[in-house]
Amino acid sequence: MAAPLDNAYAAPQLAVCNGPFATVLHAAPSMEARALWLDGRTIIWPGAGKEGQFKLYHSAEAALQAGVGKQVEGADGALSLPIAEGTVPQRFRFAGEGPLLSAAIDPKLLGSQLLLVREDANGIVLESTALQIAGALDDIYSSAENERALGVTLSRSGAVFKLWAPTARNVAVCIYDTGTSSASRVAPMRMDAKTGIWSASIPAPAKGRYYKYALDVFTPAAGLVRNLVTDPYSISLTSDSKRSYIGDLNDSSLKPAGWDASRAPLNVKAQPDMSIYELHVRDFSINDPAVSAANRGKYTAFKETSSAGMRHLIALARAGMTDVHLLPVYDIGSIPEHGCVSPAPAGAPDSEEQQALIARSMLKDCYNWGYDPYHYSAPEGSYSTDAADGARRIVEFREMVMALHKAGLRVGMDVVYNHTYRAGQEEASVLDRIVPGYYHRRNARGEIEQSTCCFNTATENRMMAKLMIDSAELWARHYKIDSFRFDLMGHQPREAMLALQERVNKAAGRHVNLIGEGWNFGEVANGARFAQASQLSLNGTGIGTFSDRGRDAVRGGGAGDSGEKMFSQQGYINGLFYDPNGHGAHSREELLNAADMVKVGLAGSVRSYRLRTHTGEVRELQAMVYGGGQPAGYASQPGEVVNYVENHDNQTLYDLNVLRLPRATSTADRARVQVLAAAINAFSQGVAYYHAGFDILRSKSLDRNSFESGDWFNRLDWSYQHNYFGTGLPPAADNGKDYALLKPLLADAQLKPSPVDIAFTRDAFRDLLRIRDSSTLFRLRTADDIGQRLHFLNTGPEQVPTVVAARIDGTGDAGARFKSLVYLINVGKEEAIIPADTGMAYRLHPVHSSKEAADKRAASARYDSATGRFTVPPRTAVVFVE
Repeated sequence: MAAPLDNAYAAPQLAVCNGPFATVLHAAPSMEARALWLDGRTIIWPGAGKEGQFKLYHSAEAALQAGVGKQVEGADGALSLPIAEGTVPQRFRFAGEGPLLSAAIDPKLLGSQLLLVREDANGIVLESTALQIAGALDDIYSSAENERALGVTLSRSGAVFKLWAPTARNVAVCIYDTGTSSASRVAPMRMDAKTGIWSASIPAPAKGRYYKYALDVFTPAAGLVRNLVTDPYSISLTSDSKRSYIGDLNDSSLKPAGWDASRAPLNVKAQPDMSIYELHVRDFSINDPAVSAANRGKYTAFKETSSAGMRHLIALARAGMTDVHLLPVYDIGSIPEHGCVSPAPAGAPDSEEQQALIARSMLKDCYNWGYDPYHYSAPEGSYSTDAADGARRIVEFREMVMALHKAGLRVGMDVVYNHTYRAGQEEASVLDRIVPGYYHRRNARGEIEQSTCCFNTATENRMMAKLMIDSAELWARHYKIDSFRFDLMGHQPREAMLALQERVNKAAGRHVNLIGEGWNFGEVANGARFAQASQLSLNGTGIGTFSDRGRDAVRGGGAGDSGEKMFSQQGYINGLFYDPNGHGAHSREELLNAADMVKVGLAGSVRSYRLRTHTGEVRELQAMVYGGGQPAGYASQPGEVVNYVENHDNQTLYDLNVLRLPRATSTADRARVQVLAAAINAFSQGVAYYHAGFDILRSKSLDRNSFESGDWFNRLDWSYQHNYFGTGLPPAADNGKDYALLKPLLADAQLKPSPVDIAFTRDAFRDLLRIRDSSTLFRLRTADDIGQRLHFLNTGPEQVPTVVAARIDGTGDAGARFKSLVYLINVGKEEAIIPADTGMAYRLHPVHSSKEAADKRAASARYDSATGRFTVPPRTAVVFVE
């Protein structure tokens, strides 16, 4: 076995703490890991032959060699493994069939180099493989799941450190007085054999200092290594995440004045009440001259209530917006926290110069969306006024939450537990350098799956699920986070999400809303490894998923469209059949199909709702087909659906409409089309979700993927003078293949909206929020309510296909405020007449009839009681009430 840290290989104690992030003690070649531990007693070796004998060889010094046709060399010993009987758990079936082997092993050997060998009677290797270790660790150390004090815990007497590292040989904690000073001490840690948790205590004073762990561990990628690594349970760090911060989130010094007494606004009684504004912290203020220079792009910008951005958010809250969802604000690996740069591009509207400058500086600049998790439970430092101070980012994050709550907005977080920024032995890899091979999802060869873009985590593994749940609980308890938006939630087990829901509710003392991306793809698709937290499998849980049903019908096309398809795939609001743009031919049938799918979204995509389709058939939404054979209706209840037409991904809706509306469409009409999309979202049952700047015609100069396109392509203008269309060709990496198509559009000044267009959209959007907020009929609580109260008009073969209209019955609904209401959305270019019941007392909604109403055209809509006809102006959304 390797010697202890304090004298291994003649390394002085403090030299370990001040040394490199990784030191190879004994190198070993990387091998495929085609065998999997199913638990602490059984191994499966998919694809292996059955002849000969199976042995598990081990070496503490990572000295094993197992060449085919030779005998194994460098072993400390070997275990003979008999064939076993049993079944393979679902999570491991992906690897295929093969021999099951009985492997009663001393848990201490799991920290050694292990090779599984099939050999002949003379000990000659026929084949060999490394092993995937998660199943064994989950079984042997299952009680670690119950530990509630991983990380650092402070008391008057000092600090206690706990780290789950069951395969480590030796572990010590290094203490640093500051974020940059040499280590002041190193304390050896001891492992609890039952849990695999190492612990150590250091005497006071400890608060405000920093720490790292030093551990000797075998890693399949490099052999026996000594890693110097931060804590996966870090609550804060110094700049660029070099060291973890020692603190207690209950400490008064980490709480802004009034923190304990502050509360979230009580504007969401049920999940469908949520109207969400998705916002990036840096985007919010970096371009706002009304924010003091030191606070631009920072958490503290939200404290400046007189800034243009905060005035905008306050106005949205007063109109009915309930939540701000912040793009990732946990510790991000891709944003330099010290010495980042802010390039200042310039050039013609169709120039390549701007994007070229962004591309040259993108690894050093201050911008990224942040889908690069480094430490899940610590605030990001680049948004703090002093990233080097571990305490400052905690306080400032809480100040931001308080400011948004005071503005009348609840606070949601975008969380990305489905992957990590780095893995293996890279410096920014945390989890994989502490328990190599455990935290990430592996394929049948032992390689990390990367279907989510990066290094996929394995939340089907006990301690990765625990890390996710513990982290979410921390944000709910200590930062008063009101809701979470889970990135690629379909890669999490449904069971883990339900456990998380229970924990965050308990921590907050109230219901915490959970929504996420329930896309079904990758190595977990269709329940390949577990029951997923995806669209179809989450129904009945109350957890919301983003719906692509209405989204695709409204705006047309798909996320991956390029070339001619960007233009030809018109949608319901931007001209499908009724306003051709010269790119491709469409039929009335396509328009009718899109109208049906828009109705699916308006009905909350609930399975049981019965819709009269354009063919005249009445069908439950779950019997209607969307996309490649999926049910159009997939949710049990409306709170399980998140409706949207634009978010941070892909082009903004304004930019999509530049591509899909006829080129000659005026900017005034482009603004009206934007409002039509907003109206469909506002009137849809379920959660309403909007991308920040949607309401002011936000453009990213046609960029389809602005995740590291810098401030230039992600700007917001709270003065409402610009939407930033035509500020240069977007970055070539994702858009370059289409430059020939994009250049003429960006150069066309007639496509850039005026301040009048922006102001109209802003004010009309707020009116729609007021209308949605005015009645629970737009926010029905149950599928039964939707089935009984929502009645679509203008359906069947003879409908006017450019108009979606519905009546919602308010009888017996305490929050309805009206006996009934009718909404009509005319996306067409001509006035439309829609028949309905005669003798009703419908009048324009008070928001429309107000002198302050933004859309004066809506005020000209009419209902004739004698004929029962509604007259709706072109490109107008209107609501009547009785």
